[in-house]
Amino acid sequence: MTETATGKIKVLVVDDSLVFREFIAKGISSDPKIEVVAKSADAFDARDKIIEFRPDVMTCDINMPKMDGIEFVRRLLPQYALPVIVVSTVSEAVLDALDAGAVEFVVKPSHESNKSSEEFIKELIYKIKIASVAKLKMKSTPSGEKIGAEMRPDERMVIAIGASTGGTEAIYSVLKELPAQMPGIVIVQHIPPIFSTLFAQRLDAQTAFEVKEAKSGDIIKPGRVLLAPGSMQMSVRKEGGRYKVECYNGERVNGHCPSVDVLFNSVAEQVGKNAIGVILTGMGSDGAKGLLQMRRAGARTIGQDEKSSVVYGMPRMAYSIGAVERQADLQEIPELLMSML
Repeated sequence: MTETATGKIKVLVVDDSLVFREFIAKGISSDPKIEVVAKSADAFDARDKIIEFRPDVMTCDINMPKMDGIEFVRRLLPQYALPVIVVSTVSEAVLDALDAGAVEFVVKPSHESNKSSEEFIKELIYKIKIASVAKLKMKSTPSGEKIGAEMRPDERMVIAIGASTGGTEAIYSVLKELPAQMPGIVIVQHIPPIFSTLFAQRLDAQTAFEVKEAKSGDIIKPGRVLLAPGSMQMSVRKEGGRYKVECYNGERVNGHCPSVDVLFNSVAEQVGKNAIGVILTGMGSDGAKGLLQMRRAGARTIGQDEKSSVVYGMPRMAYSIGAVERQADLQEIPELLMSML
């Protein structure tokens, strides 16, 4: 975060709707740590405001005149290292914006999102503070070569992955380098409902795996990735020599539903030494204690390192309490996973 005379996080608000632009500016300005330094209606004016005001964070709509938010982010980031939070309605375009380099997203309040104006502003303020300390990552070129393509998967093994801020791209980065011949994979990514469905569909189309949003009773098996549904907890249980997932409405744990700790704790209890746990980029501490339980149960554990994390919160906490057996750069994690198998 840039040091300012006021010590506040400087924010540029970009939205083509005057009403919504003012609503956002007024709402986030209620937090004493945030200062709205400029507002823009389109990408071209926003670029000028970035040069003039040097904001720490930009909130940006997707559907705008002249240039949409996705193209703006794609063109902007190589020139200006500015964390961007996408503010938009529910659509797959949000995932496109994250793929382009945005660090976070917040769904606009609507009947579809079932979110109040107060909840929206509270979430946006929280994510502005996360974005202000996030590190931007330049997109890497795919290797085009899957590691260990000839391996035979062990059906007794389970790989559990947890992530938050920056996690959608980190998860994709890992999965795209792995062959379909992998043990079953279960994932908790802090993500709202509907987006978990869209994210699973995208991973299914872009990786070698069968990826689906999990439902209770789904079998964990080689070649399959099960993603926890947004707003539901997911755990693993052993039944008749096979592992299955349970998805249920539960209380938030560490402020999250789904929670990485809920998943990791169940893997520690049900799978034990036949598991590998991976904790990726994200704010907070969710997953750290669960990963420690996995390691104590004999599982192998991996934590993303600080340099490659967008936000080194969850991996830092896991590492600090001794939950991480091996710490690695994001690009090294697929090969490390294979070596542990």
